[in-house]
Amino acid sequence: MLSKISGTGDNHGNTKYLLSPRDLCGLEFIPELIKAGVTSLKIEGRMKSPEYVATVTRIYRKYIDLAYDNSKPYVIDEKDKQDLLQVFNRGGFSSGHLSNEKNDKLVFEKRQNNMGIYLGKISKYNLSKGIITCKLENSVDLGDSVSFENENTKYSISELMNKNGQNIKTASATDLISFGRMKGNIKVGDEIYKINSKALLEQAKLSYSKEYIKQDLICNLKIKSGKEIFIDVLCPNFSKRISFTYNYVPSFAQNQPLTKERVISQFTKTHDTPFSFIEFNIDLDDNLFLPVSILNEIRRIAIDKIENAIIQDFKRHYLEHNKKDSKTKNITNNNIKNNNKNTTNTKISLLLNILNKNFDYTLLNNIDRLYIPLKYFVNKDYSDIINTLCAKANAYIYMPTVLRQNYYEKAKTIISSSLNNLNLKGVVISHISQIDLFNNKNIDIIGNYTLNIYNSSSISELKKLSLSSITISPELDEQSIIDVSKNSSLPKELIVYGNIPVMTTNYCLLGKSNKCYSDCKHQCLADSKFYLKDRLGMQFRFIPDNIQTITTIYNSKITSIEYKNFNIDSARIDILDENIDEINNIIKNVKNDIRFEGKNFTNGNLKISKKRC
Repeated sequence: MLSKISGTGDNHGNTKYLLSPRDLCGLEFIPELIKAGVTSLKIEGRMKSPEYVATVTRIYRKYIDLAYDNSKPYVIDEKDKQDLLQVFNRGGFSSGHLSNEKNDKLVFEKRQNNMGIYLGKISKYNLSKGIITCKLENSVDLGDSVSFENENTKYSISELMNKNGQNIKTASATDLISFGRMKGNIKVGDEIYKINSKALLEQAKLSYSKEYIKQDLICNLKIKSGKEIFIDVLCPNFSKRISFTYNYVPSFAQNQPLTKERVISQFTKTHDTPFSFIEFNIDLDDNLFLPVSILNEIRRIAIDKIENAIIQDFKRHYLEHNKKDSKTKNITNNNIKNNNKNTTNTKISLLLNILNKNFDYTLLNNIDRLYIPLKYFVNKDYSDIINTLCAKANAYIYMPTVLRQNYYEKAKTIISSSLNNLNLKGVVISHISQIDLFNNKNIDIIGNYTLNIYNSSSISELKKLSLSSITISPELDEQSIIDVSKNSSLPKELIVYGNIPVMTTNYCLLGKSNKCYSDCKHQCLADSKFYLKDRLGMQFRFIPDNIQTITTIYNSKITSIEYKNFNIDSARIDILDENIDEINNIIKNVKNDIRFEGKNFTNGNLKISKKRC
């Protein structure tokens, strides 16, 4: 997103790509990841070319194998890194969050797309002919594609010449070369980048156009006179076997009897399937006839059956709805009957994302549950406010979405002390792992929407973990919310008002790092409000957390929805910057199921086809 940071009365810089991370390169960390027990590496290939995927998988496969080979030192060839940079990079590579050191190179603010490899600067430019001259810092070949720092166009090198004006096919670093013909917003001094390498793309295409790994199959076939056809297929790699009888009796041949060679010829035509028959054991009687169409049909059925048998091992199995106990059925029926219940019976939950020392929280009215972020329990300056809130309604510790390891033990101590010394009703957990922090504690545990609560099956599993209620995901549309609330086995809560977080990132937009450091200006500690402004002028409020270097970015518009059609037990209000009077007005409207209208409000995904968020 093209954006800039603005604050209350401050301007923090020019418009840049503040959320565009450099590409992660984890080659150096592969041995450590393997030792840590990692058994699978994910390569991000979304919206990338086949050549990108082929190149990246080739190189990472090489270094995974090298990491397992104890006879060789783990040394990375710079040529491989160059190939990775060539297929896609945005301002070079980053180690992401894999290193224990702070990473101030996580984001590349200048561009959001592929930058390529730096070739050099234009030393001469013949405007009329479009001929460019430069001294190379990296190699280039005829057919490569280049771009220029002030141009979005990609140019193909169709003419390449050395310093003597002779046509050449390739040039190396330090060579003085000319190429053309290219016209546009180009001038002397502009930087040149190689976007695509023709040789690398051809190498990648060759790898995936020829490489097609198939699973071996062993076929046992009985074609007997007067009997239906029997087939047995084994896939050794997956230890899977299927057998079946095909309902067809072969007839006697009039002139060309069926041969084993003919059977094998038809069965080896597996073409676009992931299988290949490599071994046959055929029990075939003499002088029988079988149409080719029947052989093809048997082969197709056999492949479908063995494929489905293999897939079943990789499927996650869920409890069938007809095996639910009678108690769950009764809950479901009750929910359906009570779908249009009186909204005045709906409880009000209030999340205070920010506590303001200047607010008089005793003035809050008509609240059933109050959610207080964990970070405020750490700071003694907020003790009086927390005590006031605990006396006002049932109060809960609101856990952050991310709880980093270096903060975990401290959080554990804070939670234990707060539950023992304060009048707290329970906790809102925002990640499934946080349940471990509250084992054997006699408190209410509410599952936040960040547990990805999209269906009744998820709710049933959370109920087994002793959760007392859940918050339905705000990403659901109207019908999905109705379906979830009808079939929920736990009390339900729905966010009906508030700026919904759109991103939680392990990166400080102010300090430009993923970890705090001593010489940072610590702007996050100032009493300022910070916003990301996008190219359309929309302002996205963000809150930095200096305890964990976690930044939460909130939607530019406030979600406000009616809930009378939903069978919910509690309507949740998320407060960001509203004052006490505004909060009480919001509570009053929500209590009466009145949504707010205007350009600053959205219904979220509720009626996504009709309104843009």
